[in-house]
Amino acid sequence: MMGRQGEPERLFYRFNLERHVPANHLLRHIDSVLDLSAIRKVLAPYYATGGRPSVDPELMIRMLLVGYAFGTKSERRLCDEVHLNLAYRWFCRLGLEGDVPDHSTFSKNRHGRFRDSDLFRRLFEQVVGMCMRAGLVGGEGFAIDASVIEADASLRRKAEGQLTAWPEGQDVSRPVREYLAALDQAAATECKPTPDDDMPSGNPPSVPQVTSLTDPAAAWTSKGRSKLCFAYGTNYLIDNKLAIILDVEATPARWQAEVAATKTMLQRTKECFGLQSQRLVADTAYGSGLMIGWLMRRGIEPHVPVLDRERQTKGYFSRADFKFDEEANRFICPGGKALTSSGLVRSDGAVPYWASTTDCRACSLKPNCTSGSKRIVTRHIFEKEREHMRALKGTEAFERSTRERKKVEMLFAHLKRNLGLRRLRLRGLTGARDEFLLAATIQNLKKLVRLCANGPPRPAKSAA
Repeated sequence: MMGRQGEPERLFYRFNLERHVPANHLLRHIDSVLDLSAIRKVLAPYYATGGRPSVDPELMIRMLLVGYAFGTKSERRLCDEVHLNLAYRWFCRLGLEGDVPDHSTFSKNRHGRFRDSDLFRRLFEQVVGMCMRAGLVGGEGFAIDASVIEADASLRRKAEGQLTAWPEGQDVSRPVREYLAALDQAAATECKPTPDDDMPSGNPPSVPQVTSLTDPAAAWTSKGRSKLCFAYGTNYLIDNKLAIILDVEATPARWQAEVAATKTMLQRTKECFGLQSQRLVADTAYGSGLMIGWLMRRGIEPHVPVLDRERQTKGYFSRADFKFDEEANRFICPGGKALTSSGLVRSDGAVPYWASTTDCRACSLKPNCTSGSKRIVTRHIFEKEREHMRALKGTEAFERSTRERKKVEMLFAHLKRNLGLRRLRLRGLTGARDEFLLAATIQNLKKLVRLCANGPPRPAKSAA
């Protein structure tokens, strides 16, 4: 007999929302470890003492976590999803009759109270602290890498070079105001020495070839992509034990900015959590002499391939063909002549050694040595540290670190594939920072609840 669905006849129902959320639901596991009681204390100075009650900030944070956990970054769509989904309502403490806030509430609070109080950074650090207390962080070895995320910027609205003044007739939006303010701040502080660094700052940042009129802080790049686009780089510093993200930094998708973020994240991790890594794993992009010297001066052994272009000589003698006399501080060329230095240190940390023009002019080996009037050979101020890193390559510890570096690459794959963060929705460097922090917070929360579902993880076996 064919059945027919009829209209419900009962006038009153008893509905328990708790029963309709599965026991193994992700949000139920996250709710069991998440503590947002400190949010009101952090945000209290940013609210007025009088007036009408505002939307609960804890509700907005819970909704944002839901959106990034399930790949819903649009605030309009997020409000609709929370309104309809029972599990979302349960996690956000809305019940069946609670009103979902308007999507515009998120924008007003994000650009105001949340950003002024650095709330997303505090939330991320709180989750990292939870992972440390659960025993998920070893603290002995770190890995670092960066991945490119496309910015929400039109490819048509762009200008050649770097803009110091905004074109007339163009809208001055919030990302534009932040970008121009950052330029003014950089110009005011570019002549001041950095108190923490006792070495040259490295290669100066290159002038952008193309600047977006929509999001000028984004970099014009093809790094990791098949086409040119405006993009930001999300930089991860992870612990090698179980790939817990210890710090996140948003930068324009440029090599110099990504490498410079390494110092910021290592120093911030030490100040915030008291973690000092014994070794740092990275790829060749982080293998410059200045970075290797900076790390080793702070007791961190870099398991990084040395960034070395000394053999790219177009068929001429390489630097390996020149013998260095450490006592006399000079090089001896294949012809037996000396190359001396004036002691000048370039911005990249290299010290040039010059041959005599007279010696080179009379040398029979000059066609195999240089096409100029004299040969120049450089030696880095951290050449001993570079030699130490070359000797480490191929050892068991170095190869193990190379395998551990894949953990950070897997996190980037999870970020783009599972969380859907391939293109940013917010603009400006602050917008990119907010999105990267929320996404990394969710990644740590997922790992925390997965590894601690059946109790604390077992301690790793000690290496031989």
